[in-house]
Amino acid sequence: MASLQGRNIVVTGAGSGIGRALARRLVYEGARVGLLGRTRAKVEHLQNSLGDATLAVEVDVRDRESLDRAFYAVAKKFGHLHAVVANAGVAGSNSPQAPVDRWDEIVRTNLDGAYFTFRAFEKVMDRAAPMRHAVAISSCLARFGVAGGTAYSASKAGILGLVRALAVEWAPQKIQVNAICPGWVETPMMERRIQEIAAETQQLPSDTMQAMIAQTPLGRMTEPDEIADLVLFLLSAGGRSFTGQSFDPNNGVWMG
Repeated sequence: MASLQGRNIVVTGAGSGIGRALARRLVYEGARVGLLGRTRAKVEHLQNSLGDATLAVEVDVRDRESLDRAFYAVAKKFGHLHAVVANAGVAGSNSPQAPVDRWDEIVRTNLDGAYFTFRAFEKVMDRAAPMRHAVAISSCLARFGVAGGTAYSASKAGILGLVRALAVEWAPQKIQVNAICPGWVETPMMERRIQEIAAETQQLPSDTMQAMIAQTPLGRMTEPDEIADLVLFLLSAGGRSFTGQSFDPNNGVWMG
Protein backbone atom coordinates (compact mmCIF):
# COMPACT_ATOMS: atom_id res chain seq x y z
CA MET A 1 0.00 0.00 0.00
CA ALA A 2 1.26 3.48 -0.84
CA SER A 3 2.65 5.24 2.22
CA LEU A 4 0.50 8.40 1.91
CA GLN A 5 -2.78 6.76 0.92
CA GLY A 6 -5.75 8.92 1.92
CA ARG A 7 -3.75 12.01 2.83
CA ASN A 8 -4.44 15.44 1.35
CA ILE A 9 -1.44 17.70 0.83
CA VAL A 10 -0.76 21.12 -0.70
CA VAL A 11 2.52 22.04 -2.38
CA THR A 12 3.20 25.67 -3.29
CA GLY A 13 5.56 26.47 -6.12
CA ALA A 14 4.50 23.18 -7.67
CA GLY A 15 5.04 24.18 -11.28
CA SER A 16 8.75 23.36 -11.55
CA GLY A 17 11.89 22.28 -9.74
CA ILE A 18 11.57 20.94 -6.21
CA GLY A 19 7.82 21.50 -6.10
CA ARG A 20 7.22 19.56 -9.29
CA ALA A 21 9.38 16.63 -8.18
CA LEU A 22 7.70 16.62 -4.79
CA ALA A 23 4.18 16.66 -6.22
CA ARG A 24 4.98 13.70 -8.46
CA ARG A 25 6.40 11.73 -5.55
CA LEU A 26 3.46 12.49 -3.25
CA VAL A 27 0.95 11.34 -5.85
CA TYR A 28 2.99 8.19 -6.48
CA GLU A 29 2.84 7.51 -2.74
CA GLY A 30 -0.95 7.75 -2.77
CA ALA A 31 -1.63 11.34 -1.68
CA ARG A 32 -4.10 13.75 -3.21
CA VAL A 33 -2.21 16.95 -3.94
CA GLY A 34 -3.13 20.59 -4.43
CA LEU A 35 -0.72 22.04 -6.98
CA LEU A 36 -0.38 25.75 -6.26
CA GLY A 37 1.72 27.92 -8.53
CA ARG A 38 2.03 31.40 -9.95
CA THR A 39 2.05 30.23 -13.59
CA ARG A 40 -1.25 28.62 -14.58
CA ALA A 41 0.14 26.74 -17.58
CA LYS A 42 2.79 24.98 -15.51
CA VAL A 43 0.53 23.70 -12.75
CA GLU A 44 -2.20 22.72 -15.21
CA HIS A 45 0.32 20.79 -17.30
CA LEU A 46 1.43 18.97 -14.16
CA GLN A 47 -2.17 18.21 -13.23
CA ASN A 48 -2.79 16.79 -16.70
CA SER A 49 0.17 14.47 -16.28
CA LEU A 50 -0.75 13.33 -12.77
CA GLY A 51 -4.51 12.97 -13.12
CA ASP A 52 -7.50 13.18 -10.80
CA ALA A 53 -5.44 12.97 -7.62
CA THR A 54 -4.36 16.57 -8.16
CA LEU A 55 -5.91 20.02 -8.41
CA ALA A 56 -4.05 22.91 -10.06
CA VAL A 57 -4.67 26.39 -8.70
CA GLU A 58 -3.00 29.55 -9.96
CA VAL A 59 -2.04 31.72 -6.99
CA ASP A 60 0.59 34.20 -5.84
CA VAL A 61 1.64 33.38 -2.27
CA ARG A 62 2.08 37.08 -1.58
CA ASP A 63 -1.70 37.52 -1.87
CA ARG A 64 -3.05 36.22 1.42
CA GLU A 65 -6.74 36.26 0.52
CA SER A 66 -6.16 34.48 -2.79
CA LEU A 67 -4.02 31.91 -1.01
CA ASP A 68 -6.79 31.24 1.49
CA ARG A 69 -9.23 30.72 -1.40
CA ALA A 70 -6.80 28.32 -3.08
CA PHE A 71 -6.56 26.19 0.06
CA TYR A 72 -10.34 26.16 0.43
CA ALA A 73 -10.61 24.98 -3.19
CA VAL A 74 -8.27 22.06 -2.53
CA ALA A 75 -10.09 21.14 0.68
CA LYS A 76 -13.43 21.33 -1.09
CA LYS A 77 -12.27 18.79 -3.69
CA PHE A 78 -10.30 16.39 -1.51
CA GLY A 79 -11.35 17.05 2.09
CA HIS A 80 -9.49 18.56 5.03
CA LEU A 81 -5.73 18.71 4.66
CA HIS A 82 -3.07 16.66 6.40
CA ALA A 83 0.11 18.40 5.28
CA VAL A 84 1.52 21.39 3.45
CA VAL A 85 4.90 22.14 1.89
CA ALA A 86 5.68 25.84 1.59
CA ASN A 87 8.04 25.61 -1.35
CA ALA A 88 7.29 28.74 -3.40
CA GLY A 89 10.15 31.19 -3.55
CA VAL A 90 12.30 33.50 -5.61
CA ALA A 91 16.07 33.86 -5.67
CA GLY A 92 18.52 36.49 -6.81
CA SER A 93 20.47 39.45 -5.51
CA ASN A 94 19.26 42.82 -4.34
CA SER A 95 20.89 46.19 -3.79
CA PRO A 96 19.69 49.69 -2.86
CA GLN A 97 22.00 50.94 -5.63
CA ALA A 98 20.10 48.96 -8.29
CA PRO A 99 17.34 50.63 -10.33
CA VAL A 100 14.90 48.55 -8.30
CA ASP A 101 15.87 47.08 -4.93
CA ARG A 102 14.25 43.61 -4.91
CA TRP A 103 14.08 43.44 -1.09
CA ASP A 104 10.28 43.69 -0.96
CA GLU A 105 9.73 41.17 -3.75
CA ILE A 106 12.06 38.55 -2.29
CA VAL A 107 11.10 38.87 1.36
CA ARG A 108 7.40 39.13 0.57
CA THR A 109 7.51 35.96 -1.54
CA ASN A 110 9.84 33.81 0.53
CA LEU A 111 9.02 34.74 4.12
CA ASP A 112 5.56 36.30 4.04
CA GLY A 113 4.51 33.68 1.52
CA ALA A 114 5.58 30.84 3.83
CA TYR A 115 3.72 32.41 6.76
CA PHE A 116 0.57 33.00 4.71
CA THR A 117 0.78 29.42 3.44
CA PHE A 118 0.95 27.95 6.93
CA ARG A 119 -1.95 30.09 8.15
CA ALA A 120 -4.05 29.09 5.14
CA PHE A 121 -3.30 25.43 5.91
CA GLU A 122 -4.32 25.95 9.53
CA LYS A 123 -7.82 27.00 8.46
CA VAL A 124 -8.58 23.83 6.49
CA MET A 125 -6.47 21.12 8.10
CA ASP A 126 -7.96 17.88 9.43
CA ARG A 127 -8.08 18.51 13.17
CA ALA A 128 -8.85 14.86 13.94
CA ALA A 129 -5.94 13.33 12.02
CA PRO A 130 -3.19 11.80 14.18
CA MET A 131 -0.41 13.08 11.91
CA ARG A 132 -0.27 16.58 10.44
CA HIS A 133 2.77 18.30 9.03
CA ALA A 134 3.99 21.65 7.77
CA VAL A 135 7.31 21.79 5.92
CA ALA A 136 9.04 24.90 4.60
CA ILE A 137 11.82 24.98 2.03
CA SER A 138 14.50 27.34 3.30
CA SER A 139 18.11 27.43 2.03
CA CYS A 140 21.69 26.93 3.12
CA LEU A 141 21.91 30.74 2.82
CA ALA A 142 19.84 30.86 5.99
CA ARG A 143 23.06 29.60 7.60
CA PHE A 144 25.58 32.02 6.12
CA GLY A 145 25.61 35.21 4.08
CA VAL A 146 26.82 36.21 0.66
CA ALA A 147 27.38 39.69 -0.74
CA GLY A 148 24.32 41.00 -2.52
CA GLY A 149 22.09 38.43 -0.91
CA THR A 150 20.64 40.41 1.97
CA ALA A 151 16.99 39.84 1.01
CA TYR A 152 17.37 36.17 0.13
CA SER A 153 19.45 35.26 3.19
CA ALA A 154 17.19 37.25 5.52
CA SER A 155 14.03 35.72 4.10
CA LYS A 156 15.36 32.17 4.32
CA ALA A 157 16.73 32.71 7.84
CA GLY A 158 13.35 34.13 8.80
CA ILE A 159 11.73 30.88 7.72
CA LEU A 160 13.78 29.04 10.36
CA GLY A 161 12.46 31.36 13.07
CA LEU A 162 8.95 30.94 11.73
CA VAL A 163 9.25 27.15 11.83
CA ARG A 164 10.60 27.09 15.38
CA ALA A 165 7.86 29.40 16.69
CA LEU A 166 5.04 27.53 14.93
CA ALA A 167 6.44 24.20 16.10
CA VAL A 168 5.92 25.35 19.69
CA GLU A 169 2.58 27.03 18.93
CA TRP A 170 1.16 23.94 17.20
CA ALA A 171 2.77 21.30 19.44
CA PRO A 172 -0.32 20.96 21.69
CA GLN A 173 -2.24 19.90 18.56
CA LYS A 174 0.55 17.43 17.65
CA ILE A 175 1.29 19.25 14.38
CA GLN A 176 4.92 18.89 13.29
CA VAL A 177 6.67 21.84 11.65
CA ASN A 178 10.10 21.53 10.03
CA ALA A 179 12.35 23.22 7.49
CA ILE A 180 14.70 21.98 4.79
CA CYS A 181 17.75 24.05 3.88
CA PRO A 182 19.07 22.82 0.51
CA GLY A 183 22.28 23.90 -1.10
CA TRP A 184 22.53 24.02 -4.89
CA VAL A 185 19.69 21.98 -6.41
CA GLU A 186 19.42 21.22 -10.12
CA THR A 187 16.32 23.28 -10.92
CA PRO A 188 15.35 26.01 -13.41
CA MET A 189 15.77 28.52 -10.57
CA MET A 190 19.34 27.33 -10.07
CA GLU A 191 20.04 27.62 -13.79
CA ARG A 192 18.73 31.20 -13.84
CA ARG A 193 20.86 32.07 -10.82
CA ILE A 194 23.96 30.59 -12.47
CA GLN A 195 23.25 32.76 -15.51
CA GLU A 196 22.96 35.87 -13.30
CA ILE A 197 26.19 35.14 -11.44
CA ALA A 198 27.99 34.46 -14.72
CA ALA A 199 26.83 37.82 -16.08
CA GLU A 200 27.86 39.63 -12.89
CA THR A 201 31.32 38.03 -12.87
CA GLN A 202 31.79 38.06 -16.66
CA GLN A 203 32.23 34.30 -16.82
CA LEU A 204 30.74 31.58 -18.94
CA PRO A 205 27.80 29.87 -17.22
CA SER A 206 29.60 26.53 -17.51
CA ASP A 207 32.63 27.99 -15.68
CA THR A 208 30.39 29.44 -12.99
CA MET A 209 28.73 26.07 -12.54
CA GLN A 210 32.06 24.30 -12.16
CA ALA A 211 33.20 26.91 -9.64
CA MET A 212 30.10 26.31 -7.56
CA ILE A 213 30.55 22.54 -7.65
CA ALA A 214 34.22 22.94 -6.69
CA GLN A 215 33.12 24.66 -3.47
CA THR A 216 31.03 21.63 -2.54
CA PRO A 217 32.86 18.95 -0.50
CA LEU A 218 30.97 16.12 -2.22
CA GLY A 219 31.53 17.72 -5.63
CA ARG A 220 27.94 17.54 -6.79
CA MET A 221 24.59 19.28 -6.78
CA THR A 222 21.44 17.89 -5.20
CA GLU A 223 18.65 16.57 -7.41
CA PRO A 224 15.03 17.63 -6.72
CA ASP A 225 14.01 14.03 -6.05
CA GLU A 226 16.40 13.96 -3.09
CA ILE A 227 14.49 16.82 -1.46
CA ALA A 228 11.26 14.94 -2.17
CA ASP A 229 12.73 11.90 -0.39
CA LEU A 230 13.46 14.00 2.69
CA VAL A 231 9.97 15.50 2.73
CA LEU A 232 8.49 12.03 2.44
CA PHE A 233 10.51 10.93 5.47
CA LEU A 234 9.27 13.89 7.51
CA LEU A 235 5.67 13.06 6.60
CA SER A 236 6.13 9.41 7.54
CA ALA A 237 5.97 7.60 10.87
CA GLY A 238 9.77 7.59 10.85
CA GLY A 239 9.77 11.37 11.26
CA ARG A 240 7.45 11.51 14.27
CA SER A 241 10.16 12.77 16.66
CA PHE A 242 11.04 15.83 14.59
CA THR A 243 9.53 19.27 14.98
CA GLY A 244 11.06 22.73 14.96
CA GLN A 245 14.07 21.29 13.16
CA SER A 246 15.98 22.25 10.02
CA PHE A 247 17.64 19.71 7.73
CA ASP A 248 20.64 20.41 5.50
CA PRO A 249 20.89 18.44 2.24
CA ASN A 250 23.72 20.54 0.82
CA ASN A 251 26.54 18.09 0.00
CA GLY A 252 28.66 19.55 2.79
CA VAL A 253 28.54 23.23 1.83
CA TRP A 254 27.54 24.03 5.42
CA MET A 255 28.26 21.74 8.37
CA GLY A 256 26.78 22.59 11.72
